[in-house]
Amino acid sequence: MSVFNRDDDDGISRGERAVLVLPDIAGTKAMRSVEARLDEAAGLAAAIGIEVVARRSVRVRAPRPASLFGKGQAEEIAAAVADEKAGLLIVDAALSPVQQKNLEEMTKAKVIDRTGLILEIFGERAATAEGRMQVELAHLDYQAGRLVRSWTHLERQRGGFGFLGGPGETQIEADRRMIRDRMARIKKELEQVKRTRGLHRDRRQKAPWPLVALVGYTNAGKSTLFNRMTKAEVLAEDLLFATLDPTMREVKLPGSGKAILSDTVGFVSDLPTELIAAFRATLEEVLAADLILHIRDMAHPDRDAQAADVEAVLESLGLEEGKGPPRIEVWNKADAMARDEREALAGEAARREDVAVVSALTGEGIEALRVAIVERLGSGDDTRAVTLSSSEGEKMAWLHARGKVIGQDSDGEHITMKVRLSAVDWARFQAL
Repeated sequence: MSVFNRDDDDGISRGERAVLVLPDIAGTKAMRSVEARLDEAAGLAAAIGIEVVARRSVRVRAPRPASLFGKGQAEEIAAAVADEKAGLLIVDAALSPVQQKNLEEMTKAKVIDRTGLILEIFGERAATAEGRMQVELAHLDYQAGRLVRSWTHLERQRGGFGFLGGPGETQIEADRRMIRDRMARIKKELEQVKRTRGLHRDRRQKAPWPLVALVGYTNAGKSTLFNRMTKAEVLAEDLLFATLDPTMREVKLPGSGKAILSDTVGFVSDLPTELIAAFRATLEEVLAADLILHIRDMAHPDRDAQAADVEAVLESLGLEEGKGPPRIEVWNKADAMARDEREALAGEAARREDVAVVSALTGEGIEALRVAIVERLGSGDDTRAVTLSSSEGEKMAWLHARGKVIGQDSDGEHITMKVRLSAVDWARFQAL
C-alpha cells in the first residue's frame, strides 16, 4: 500500500508490457554474467506483475550524463519499445533525474530504473504500519531530487508507489515542500517505533530464550525454512521479495530447549541505499541476535555472488565476518542439485563446523540443523559462580533455563550456583 496518491491515477498495471535494458558499462567489474543479471531484473519486474516482452544488454563505453546511452543506442531502444508496443522501459541501473526524463522523451514510454523498481515492489508488499512508513520514507528520499512527476494528497492510500504513472510538471515547489514535511513526520514516527522496538528487544533479552535471525538473498528459501522449523504459515513463494516485514516465532530445539526465530527481509544485489537506511531499524533485529543463520540457495549459479551481497549488507550494519553473533551458513535447496554436486557439497560441509546442508522444501537436514544451532549457541560458554539470595527465584529460573547449572551450594539465606553461560547471556543476566 502506498501512503500517497498523485493527481493522475495510472500507476502500476499488472500485465504492463515492458522492455528491459541492462547497461553493460565498460570498466565495471561484475560477479554475475549479463544473462544472470537480466534474469534477476526480469524476476523483479515479474514480482509486481510486469510482463517483460523483450530484453537486451547494451554495451556502454562512456555513460552519457544526459541519457546514459549514446544517441544511436537510445534510438535503437526507442525502436524496440515501439516494435513491442511497450508502455514501459526498465533500465537495470540507477538513473539520474535528467537521464530518466530524457529517456522518456526519446522513447515516448514511462521509464523506471532499478531503484524505482525495487521501491515499487516494497511499496506493494509492506504489510505492517512500520514497513509502510519505512518504504514511504525511502521512496520520498529517492523522489525528492527528481520531481519529474507530480502528486498531491499525501495522506491517501493506494497500492504501489506510482513510479510508473504519467508525467506531471505542475506544483513542483509545493510538492517539494510536501515531501520535506512528510519525511519529517515519518522520521518522528519511526523514532517512536524504534524506541518501542528497543523496549520489546530489552524484554526479549530478559527472556530465557536465545534469538536466532535468518538472513539471506531474496528467494533463497528463508521463509520456507522458517515455516518448516516453526510450523508457521508465512508467505513463501518462488518470488523475489515474497515477504518484507520481520516475523518471529518460537522454535523447539533438541534437549527441550527453545529459541525465537526471526525471519527478515531478503537482500538483493545493488539494494538501493535509500532502502538500507529505511530498513535499518528492522535489520537491527539481526544486531540483537544470539545467532545468525545465513540461508544460501546452493542450486543457484550465482550463489557466491549472492553470498557476497549479503555480507556487504551485514558489513554495513557493523557485522563483518568474525564480529557480532556467531553464524551458521545454511546451504539450502539440496533437493534441487544433481547427486554428484550434493555429495561434493556434503563433503565440504562435513569439514566445517559452521555449515548445515538442508532442503527446507523436503525437510532434509532440518533436525541436524537444530542440533547445530544448539551447539553453536553453546560455543564459547564460560563457567561462572553466581550468588543469589534465596528469594531471587526468578533469576535462578532464568539461569536454569538459559545456562547449564553444574552445581550449587546453599547456606540457608544465599545460594551459590556454578553455571555455564555465554558472554552474551552473562551480559543479559547482569542486566536483569
